[in-house]
Amino acid sequence: AHHGYRAAAVDLPGHGGSEGPALSSIEQMGEWLAGATEALGLAPAHLVGHSMGTFAVLEAAAQRPGVARSLVLLGTAGAMPVHPALQAAADADDPVAGRLITSWGIGSRAHTGGHASPGMWLIGGNTSLLDRARPGVLGSDLAACDAYNGAEAAAARVQCPVTLVLGREDRMTPNKRAAGMIDALGDGRARTVYLDRVGHFLQVESPIQVRKAIAAALARA
Repeated sequence: AHHGYRAAAVDLPGHGGSEGPALSSIEQMGEWLAGATEALGLAPAHLVGHSMGTFAVLEAAAQRPGVARSLVLLGTAGAMPVHPALQAAADADDPVAGRLITSWGIGSRAHTGGHASPGMWLIGGNTSLLDRARPGVLGSDLAACDAYNGAEAAAARVQCPVTLVLGREDRMTPNKRAAGMIDALGDGRARTVYLDRVGHFLQVESPIQVRKAIAAALARA
């Protein structure tokens, strides 16, 4: 918003301030996001997503090309398999799920402390956010990610510029798993930005770098 763009942060059904049950598939999330973008009068919009959200914006742009002016994908990959132990914990609404995701997902710099925002305890804040998910939502989201195998096919149908922003220490969506998606985008439409000493939660681990990467991507589109 401080760069002159109208910004809207939407919560998927069952998340944050949005009511209703969580959507059970990535395809449904893409359809919902495309519809929300049109309903808000924002299309064509620059769609920005993180992790599961990258699949949702890919699907939105693939299903309805007119809603997307560009895509920015933070912490993405061609597939996001979920370990059975993590899925079981999330299905049981066990707080250990959020702790596993946080400890595995955050890069080395964030684990040693310090943050661009004074007083920010990233590990505690991230865990607390996951703990506040409504019953069943985290398990549903992880299952949707695990089941989704259409990222590369969706990428091949996307018609707008795409920027991938990846943390080099991302162990949840390792950089090498994005190679197929980048190839599927083809014809030079994809640009990739790598952030050093950053893991999967790059927008909170390194907010200044991520903000600059997003602003640059939007300016090029």
